[in-house]
Amino acid sequence: MDELLEQILRECAPYTKEGALANYIPELAKADPNDFGIFIMSSDGRTNRTGDCHKPFTIQSIVKPILLLQALMDNGIEEVRRHVGVEATGKPFDAINYSDQSLLSDHLNPMVNMGAICMCTLIKGDTYQEKFERLLQLTRRLAGNDSICLNETVYRSEKATGSKNRALAYLLKTYGMIRDDVEEVLDCYFRACSIQVCCADLARIGFVLANHGRLPISGERVFPSEYASYVNAILMTCGMYDGSGEFAVKVGVPAKSGVGGGIMAVVPTRMGIGIYSPALDGKGNSVAGIKALETLSQRLYLSIF
Repeated sequence: MDELLEQILRECAPYTKEGALANYIPELAKADPNDFGIFIMSSDGRTNRTGDCHKPFTIQSIVKPILLLQALMDNGIEEVRRHVGVEATGKPFDAINYSDQSLLSDHLNPMVNMGAICMCTLIKGDTYQEKFERLLQLTRRLAGNDSICLNETVYRSEKATGSKNRALAYLLKTYGMIRDDVEEVLDCYFRACSIQVCCADLARIGFVLANHGRLPISGERVFPSEYASYVNAILMTCGMYDGSGEFAVKVGVPAKSGVGGGIMAVVPTRMGIGIYSPALDGKGNSVAGIKALETLSQRLYLSIF
């Protein structure tokens, strides 16, 4: 497997030249576009890796399925469905609702920014600092890595430039879909997106989702199997922003991307995959990362379809 990953890395490396860094968050624009790493954790607990698989980067939107998991663990499916829907928006991840209709919970998707901001309010905790700490602890537990922490520099960069997310949050406030202080909710969201991980962390998180909520090796259950099915279904239809349909055709596995350049892929019952390559396409997805997953899916017959 290591040899296959090295071959895929070589074949897909030229695609790192075709994307662009997420320069609307100044700190993300400092990444090296040539970075490229792949890490796999298989169902038997074996790991395979190549390239810059231990290079740290911020999780960005890949935190959204973890936010959804925390909300499900704290409230259950029925209560979460009262606040966020499951249908793909067909719009960019940071789109503002522009229809003439009132904004309803069914319009929100947990894999886009507006839905994720709303989900921050569903995490249990007396303060938003406590809510964030609980989310961080869940991230560490899923990844099996207690050293995962907040990247303070990226967090401050996001908070200073997050005007569009503020607009989204205040729109939610206008329609009564969040009741708490908007700036406190946003602070939790900016912190969540600024959690620092590597490919290995993403692969292990993907593995737990692929393994229906059980940790590798020990088999300890972190969350019910039905929550894994719920999250994976939404990742399959909505996880790659408005490129999710094409990704489903070409790759065919649940996955979540982030504008930090990471992709977490879930191959149910088989493996979790973490990829990092920070040069993005126009939809906010890693160009080389998607190409690597396409190639990997074809050669290992990963598609669930």
